[in-house]
Amino acid sequence: MQRKNRGGSVIGLFSVIKYEGGHNILAWKYPNNNITTKSQLIVNESQEAILYKGGQALDVFQSGRHTLTTENIPILNKLINLPFGGRSPFTAEIWFVNKAVSLDVKWGTPTPIQLEDPKFGIFIPVTSFGQFGIQVSNSKKFLEKLVGTMRIFTNDQIISYFKGLYLTKAKNMIASYIRKKGIPLLDINAYIDELSQEIRNQMIQEFDEYGIAIVSFYINDISVSEDDPSIQKLKESMSKRADMNMLNYSYQQERSFDTMEKAAENEGNIGGYMGIGMGFGIGGTMGQQMGYAASAINTAPTKQCPKCGAQISSNQRFCGECGLDTVVPGTIKCHQCQKSVDENTKFCPHCGAAMKKKCSKCGKELDSLLKFCPECGEKQ
Repeated sequence: MQRKNRGGSVIGLFSVIKYEGGHNILAWKYPNNNITTKSQLIVNESQEAILYKGGQALDVFQSGRHTLTTENIPILNKLINLPFGGRSPFTAEIWFVNKAVSLDVKWGTPTPIQLEDPKFGIFIPVTSFGQFGIQVSNSKKFLEKLVGTMRIFTNDQIISYFKGLYLTKAKNMIASYIRKKGIPLLDINAYIDELSQEIRNQMIQEFDEYGIAIVSFYINDISVSEDDPSIQKLKESMSKRADMNMLNYSYQQERSFDTMEKAAENEGNIGGYMGIGMGFGIGGTMGQQMGYAASAINTAPTKQCPKCGAQISSNQRFCGECGLDTVVPGTIKCHQCQKSVDENTKFCPHCGAAMKKKCSKCGKELDSLLKFCPECGEKQ
């Protein structure tokens, strides 16, 4: 006589054991632990079934139909008796593990993460989201490390278990990437393909410890809040810098214009008239300086490239025709007398002029007496 167990399989001369779980399930435990030899185990494509007895994995079955016998599972002879002519009931667990690739595991930052813009030094709240693909690569390791005593394990549990890992990796990688490359945060979306690959490479080993392979990892977007004060401040800085580049004047000149403007606003008293006078004086000085600069550009001395003979500016280090470095390694040109001096010299031994230095932030060559870089405003 035959009867059905809780899982719907037939028990009698033999039973049929098959997967009856739903979609998006990585591991599913067969609900009935009472199994008999000669039972038929059906494993679907992209699945593996693992037989456990007493907490020990006895065998792994690939896709297809398998008959559970002591011949194909020899260890059963040591664990169970065979009083029924080879057909014996025994207690065991059968797990079905889905090994198909799952590409729709979604992730995202629940709250903004604070990152420093490498160009302007402003901390900006950033959010990011995307998805990644996984595949169980080692069924035994996966069941032992993650599933434990549960009867089912889904994609949602993967998100819950590894949330701290992928969020930490994503945050650290984005922060180190923009710092290393010097990329402004507002331009970071142009590099999300490279970032995605870097984060995947860092997560591979971590997930492998649990028998899971990271097939893909994608950042869909890295965004900032347009209403955040730090974003508005950053955009103002970028806009001001763009205006300065278009008008071709420096940070120091802008500060001089601001001083002149404030002085002109002090009207209505003697100090105001003095301020206006001072403003005109500064304005005149600025006009003279700009005129002198234009004149210097037009009458700048030239030199001949020793390699190709081309005429280049005496202040120009590399030849525009052949690319030759005209400055001897370890030396620099004095901006006053144009003679070569040691690069570590603070004052020219020929004319006494203060030598130039490089900005610690943007690398622009500066006069050694300047306290702020006219290119980026960095304090020297």
